[in-house]
Amino acid sequence: MEQLGKIVPLVDDVLGPEVIGMYLHGSSVLGGLRPASDVDVLVVARRSMDEQERRALVGSLLATSGSVNGARPVELTVVTRREVCPWRYPPVGDFLYGEWLRGEFEAGVVPQPVPMPDLAVGITSVLAGDRPLAGPPPAQVLAPVPQTDLVRASLAGVPGLLDDLDGDTRNVLLTLARIWCTLATAEIRTKDAAADWALARLPAEHRPVLAHARELYLRCRYSEESWSAALREQVRPHADAVLARIDRLSRR
Repeated sequence: MEQLGKIVPLVDDVLGPEVIGMYLHGSSVLGGLRPASDVDVLVVARRSMDEQERRALVGSLLATSGSVNGARPVELTVVTRREVCPWRYPPVGDFLYGEWLRGEFEAGVVPQPVPMPDLAVGITSVLAGDRPLAGPPPAQVLAPVPQTDLVRASLAGVPGLLDDLDGDTRNVLLTLARIWCTLATAEIRTKDAAADWALARLPAEHRPVLAHARELYLRCRYSEESWSAALREQVRPHADAVLARIDRLSRR
């Protein structure tokens, strides 16, 4: 992928020998990029970044990521190895860049270390995909995530997803389906594969919304997302139905 040919050198330019390993994960390794997929990269570093390094990396990513640059959105996470090996929950992520935060970064905000429960999902994807961009295989750098913490991380993201249900409908519905699938199967699947799994288990009245979200994911970029009034009315009942199933599984 041409974009990776830019991401790897820009990380090297900022962190150089402090990089232990750089790993591709997400849709890129789970089943292939879709039109709206991010390029997900995890960087494992020897130490925490200083302020100058944070600003430099943000600046480089702002010039490389997203439709404003004619490229896919990049989600890049940096974590120090001591935070994830041996594994602990929740780990502290040292740096996170995502296109949904572009406005903040353009206004001068610089990513700082914060607890990142979702690293449990990312690291599990990294280990399953086994796609190093630099450094040794991920199994030599990262500890496996216990299933209990994978479940905790999946559930931790639900409140934030519901806050975005109206504004980011496609992504929220597909992510809820993936959480349900992960809790039931202990596997992390692509959003469309998780949607297929969920569609086979939903009653007929709750399928159209998810089927539409899946089709949008496979065919369209985010800027092309569209929902009819009839489907919009079904979004909340569908989400509630999936949440009920997630809740039942989480209580087991």
